[in-house]
Amino acid sequence: MRTGACRDAGKLRAQAAAPATRRGGDFHRFTAEVIVDTTVRLVKRQSLEREAKNDPAMVRSLLNLTANNLQHVENHLLLLGRKSTRERVAAFLVEMDCHLIAPDIIALPMDRREIADYLGLTLETVSSAISAYQRKGFLTVAGPMHRDIIVLNPAGLTELDRSRLNSGSPCGGAE
Repeated sequence: MRTGACRDAGKLRAQAAAPATRRGGDFHRFTAEVIVDTTVRLVKRQSLEREAKNDPAMVRSLLNLTANNLQHVENHLLLLGRKSTRERVAAFLVEMDCHLIAPDIIALPMDRREIADYLGLTLETVSSAISAYQRKGFLTVAGPMHRDIIVLNPAGLTELDRSRLNSGSPCGGAE
């Protein structure tokens, strides 16, 4: 097992690939972008399978984790393919509810450019949407890097994200 840590809260791109043979060899490619302090552990599949055989609770946890991650990916694909630009930004802010630093204050873990990349938008579009939400009285921006969002009207943001599916907690766990 290898472990590593990212302490600067910047992007970390990690890729690991095992070369495939022409006759049915395995090929694995993993990519991760880290936006907050993170510890990364690499565990060989054989080790995980060996432990899972002896621990039914681990199997259930892994299944729940996998299902939650697939649900998040599906929701993100729907967001990219079906929502307007303003709905995407509202959905992102609603999803960031798990980064509250105080009641109704969201500490954004990334800057506007990274948000734009995540949502498939331009920096200008994200900034314009946030400014529009400020003018409507839904939120205000604070903090030295303008990454603290003070939500003044949570219902307004949720309404903007009107096509959001009721799919459990956006933070990855069940409600």
